[in-house]
Formats: sequence, C-alpha cells, structure tokens
Amino acid sequence: MHTSDSATDTHCPYCALQCGMRLRPEPGGATVAVEERADFPVNRGALCGKGRTAPAVLSSRVRLTEPLVRTHAGRLEPATWEEALDAVVAGLTRTSRAYGPDAVGVFGGGGLTNEKAYALGKFARVALRTSQIDYNGRFCMSSAAAAHQRAFGLDRGLPFPLEDIPRTGCVILVGSNLAETMPPALRYLTELKANGGTLIVIDPRRTRTAEQADLHLAPRPGTDLALALGLLHLIVAEGRTDAEFIAARTTGWEEARAAAMAHWPELVERITGIPVPRLREAVAMFCAPESAMVLTARGPEQQSKGTDTVGAWINLCLATGRAGRPLSGYGCLTGQGNGQGGREHGQKADQLPGYRKLTDPAARAHVAGVWGVDPDALPGPGRSAYELLDALGTDVKALLLMGSNPVVSAPGAAHIEDRIRSLDFLAVADVVLSETAALADVVLPVTQWAEETGTTTNLEGRVLLRRRALTAPPGVRSDLDVLHGLAARLGVEKGFPTEPEEVFEELRRASAGGPADYSGITYARIEAEQGVFWPCPDVAEDPEGSGASHAGTPRLFLDRFATEDGRARFVPVSHRDAAEVPDADYPLLLTTGRVVAQYQSGAQTRRVDELNAAAPGPFVELHPRLAARIGAVDGSPLAVTSRRGRAVAPARITDTIRADTVFMPFHWPGEGRANTLTNPALDPTSRMPEFKVCAVRVEPA
Repeated sequence: MHTSDSATDTHCPYCALQCGMRLRPEPGGATVAVEERADFPVNRGALCGKGRTAPAVLSSRVRLTEPLVRTHAGRLEPATWEEALDAVVAGLTRTSRAYGPDAVGVFGGGGLTNEKAYALGKFARVALRTSQIDYNGRFCMSSAAAAHQRAFGLDRGLPFPLEDIPRTGCVILVGSNLAETMPPALRYLTELKANGGTLIVIDPRRTRTAEQADLHLAPRPGTDLALALGLLHLIVAEGRTDAEFIAARTTGWEEARAAAMAHWPELVERITGIPVPRLREAVAMFCAPESAMVLTARGPEQQSKGTDTVGAWINLCLATGRAGRPLSGYGCLTGQGNGQGGREHGQKADQLPGYRKLTDPAARAHVAGVWGVDPDALPGPGRSAYELLDALGTDVKALLLMGSNPVVSAPGAAHIEDRIRSLDFLAVADVVLSETAALADVVLPVTQWAEETGTTTNLEGRVLLRRRALTAPPGVRSDLDVLHGLAARLGVEKGFPTEPEEVFEELRRASAGGPADYSGITYARIEAEQGVFWPCPDVAEDPEGSGASHAGTPRLFLDRFATEDGRARFVPVSHRDAAEVPDADYPLLLTTGRVVAQYQSGAQTRRVDELNAAAPGPFVELHPRLAARIGAVDGSPLAVTSRRGRAVAPARITDTIRADTVFMPFHWPGEGRANTLTNPALDPTSRMPEFKVCAVRVEPA
C-alpha cells in the first residue's frame, strides 16, 4: 500500500449518507488514519464505527491481491491477470455461442461508483449484448422508487436535503432504525426535537431510534399498508385534509379517498395490533404543525406489496398538503452507498443511463448515439434481480458478478446458493473472497474506495466525489480496467476507458435530458460545492439557456411535480396480507435487519476486528413471553425454521419486540444465515422480495 504525502478529502465506503472523511498518511506511509471532516454538511464530522475502521479492509491481510482461477482439481489457484481475463472471456463466449447472448448474466452492486455502474450496464448491452443485467439495489429501495415514479413522475430518495429535517414540524419514520443503520443521521432527529418538532417511529421493535420517539407504534410485520390507510381514513373523517392543495396540485383523490375509507380504525387495530387511540394520537401529531414529513426505509419497502405501501404513505402526504412545499414531503432513506446513483445509470434490467426507460425509443436512440451503436442493437429489458438469480443454471448459464454477495444477501439464500453452484461459469470481481466469490471459476481482485477516484450519489441526490488517496497493492486492478480488458478481448476495442473522469464525461452526455440529468455536473464543481444535486442540466448546451451554470436542485417539486401535467398522482391502494401468514406449523413472524457494527452481507465488516468484537455473530431476538412459552434461555441456541430452511443462533430475550415476532440480523453466513429463511415473494411492480416478513417456528436447538 502506498499513500500520497498529504491528506485526502473523501467519503465513507458504506451507507448512503456517504459521510465526509479525511484520510491522512500515518508515519511510515504504510497505512492511513481517518480524520473528521467537519466542513462536509451531511455528517459535519461525525462518523460511526464502520467509517472510522474502514481502512482496516485495505490491508493485504484481509483482501484479495491476485487473480484466482479454478483448476481442474477444483481449487482456486493464483493466476496472472492475462490468464484470468482470458478465462473469463472464454467462459462467457463459450456460453453465448452455445445458448445465445441472454444465457450470459451480469449482476452488479449498489456500492459501485457511478462510473463503474454506468460502464457495467454499457458492457452488458454493448460488449455482451445481453439483456440479463440487474443489481442488488433491487433488494433495497426499488419499491420506494416505483412509488415515487408513480406518484411524482421522478424518483430521488429524498426530494430535499437532510438539513430540512430538523426544521419541519413532525416526522413519521417508518421501518427505519437510523441509530444503527446510519448513526450520524440520528442528529437530524435529535435536532428536530430540540427545535420543538415531534417524531413518530413505526417499527415492530423498540429500537434505539424508537427510543427517541415522542410516539412509537409497533405494528405487526407486514401491516404497514393498513396502518397508513387507517391514518388517512382518520384524517378524512376528522376534516384534516388540505382541499386547496388537493385541487390545485394533484389528481386521483376521490378514488384514493374511497379506498382509504374502507379501512376504518377498528379494522386497522385488528390488522396491525395498534389501538385506535394511538392512531388518533399519530394523526393529531402529524397534522398539528404547518409542515411535516414521512420518511420510509426497508421496513415497509421490502414487502410483496411494498410499492403500494409506500404509495399509501405518499397519499397521506398529498392529502394533507405535505408534499411539494418547503420543509414537507415524502422521502426514502436509501441504504447502500451508491444505491441512488447505481439505479440511475444502467445497472437495472429496465433502465438506461439518466434514469431513462429501456423501452422508450427516444431514450434508446439518445444513449445509442452516445455509445456509437445502432439503437436496434440494444437488448430489451431483462429479468429483475431475484428472477435473474433464480434463473441461474437453467436459462442463464454464465454470470459476471461485481460488488455483491448473494449467497448471504439474497432471499431464500440456500436456494440461490444452489443456483449459483449450478452455473456453467461464474466470474466474480470483488475486494475480498466473499462467500459468493469462493464459488467462482475466476476471481478478480479489484480496487477499493480509497484506491480509486469516482463519484457516488447519496440519499439526498447529492453527487459526490471520492478522490484516490492510496495506490492499490500490486496485482489489484480497478473494475474499469477489468471491463476494458474484457471488452477488448470480446472485440470492442473502444468505448471502455479506464480513467474515471473520462467515463464520467461520457455519463454526463448519456444522462443529458434524462430524468437524472448529470450533464451540468463536473468533478471540479463537485469539489468546489461539496456535491451537486441532480437534476443539473448543462445550461450552456441549451439553445434557450443563459449559458450560466445550473445550480443543481436540492429541493424537488416546489413548483410542479415531474409528471406530464405537473400534478402529483394519488394512487388508490388497499391492504392485503403478506405473501405468507402464520399458521399452525409456522405460528410466528420473522423480520430481519441490520446491527450498527456490521454492514450488508458483512463481506467487508466481518474482516474488521473492532467491529467483530462489537457484533460477533447472529442472534434471535424474542419477547420474554414467547421465550417462556417455548423454553428458550437467553444465550442458548434457537432454531428458526421457515418453509425455505432453518437457521440456528443464540437467543436474545428482550421486551423491546412484539411477542408474536422474532428478529434476526442478516450479516452472517453459515447456520445463522437469516436469509435462508426469508421469502422471495415479489412485489408485482418493483420486483422487490419480501425480506421483512415471513412465517416461522422457533424452538430450542
């Protein structure tokens, strides 16, 4: 590892806050230390344990430093880069020739920079000519994205900057545990309360975040949709709607109103388990101030009805005039580091760069023009993430995977592991030998966040720049180098540059005029302005523009929504059960989530000693009444069984969870792998799997 001589301002590699940090070489130059960067507005210097310890994964002790190729004896052995790239191309080409280009799949990740996500989507469609590309961001925020598009005509996680949250009057936080998933963001809720605002947290568990709430509602998992509809029913019944806003800036109200009125309070109490007086209290708190917000995360989104659930919360905002106005609105707390940018520039099965639709002839023509290919040569939409993984070994026989670990993170993970093992060929580019990489035929060691330059887009829609602070170890190449080398071997000599800024300049052109327009954003502007909010068109290229730089768009929808008529759309929705409900054989509900010291599949954080000391392994959280009924002892192993598999982990008995529900974190492989249990039932619109609720039984192991 070689460092530069001076400190480098950059951003954390983990969650979508993309906290600012400074890397400073330590004496001897072999390592770097993380310093606070108080001038960056999102975290104002604060960092969680994951951010502080992020350089630990840069160590050659824990990461890949040379390509690996599986031998005839079945072992992964070191190889040269030329041998490894040749082997990847041979495997992909052999499959494509035998079965057609759609027998080759590509699976990306929400941690890839914008440049890498863009290049990966282009590589799939231009070099491989396959439609079979999607990414793990589909598992995170796709339901909110679909609901955003449906209601507002545009999807950006937060339509306002985080700095607006402390200045609003009330926040309803649905299915988010910010204190553990994004600790530096908790200050925005603390400041909200200090300013006289109120906080309502909706979560089946009394988490560290829920402890901060003025009102905590703990619904039965899978009933968030009924809860939102019940609150809207009360808002209508109590005369709290904003008729002027509804008439001036929305369409579809009468149909949405009628659907909500079918969910009367007593019915909603029976469905959710929340008493009617608490429902009325929530309505009063939300409607009392002049401004308010609803923020959702994976809780309501990772359901087989996640799009409708988010839509119901959006309806609540629209009915009360809490959208398209200062300090008000609906927002999604995007999870992965570049989950927002990753879905904007071509990793998703149905999208082209700039958040363009792959089925739109004008979008295809624009992007094809930038790429120098015939629009008719671009494949159509492919399978969504879970459907792509489920097709491995049958319709999709070879896979190139970058920046994801589905053996741990996919729903019904044991089944997906079987599908991956059945592939004719698997190539993985990663920084560590993850559980998925260990199954590959070829493993390509790639650079990490501190060893490469590139942009990410945080949960606010703020495009940020990470600058390279270190030289990667010998034997490690960037993902852009990998794609360049593979494309050249596939006969595409041009179009896959290795310099990130050159890729970004092409991304700017490809996104120009699209919903996620980055054309007015440059590396220099990002550095000078602490990030630039999209959409940011290049005004100089607009024949009717002034030629001045567009300022970017921190706050969306204040003048009009992004629909054709400028009005937000109410969408009528009705409650329906989760895809799987408890019965005599599986009488309990399982919900899953994260803990503060680990991240996603844990492929990186589980290699950091300090984080492992804080969170050494999985557990099963259950209520004392349930523990007494099944004879569970705190710390003793419990077996949790669903229709898909079995997991075993120590009991953690606490009264902070509903008695009909158990909770498991999903960061670990092995017998405690929570996603062995989860249900891959898909939302019909977003294709989001139902991670957050399934039926299980629990017994001492």
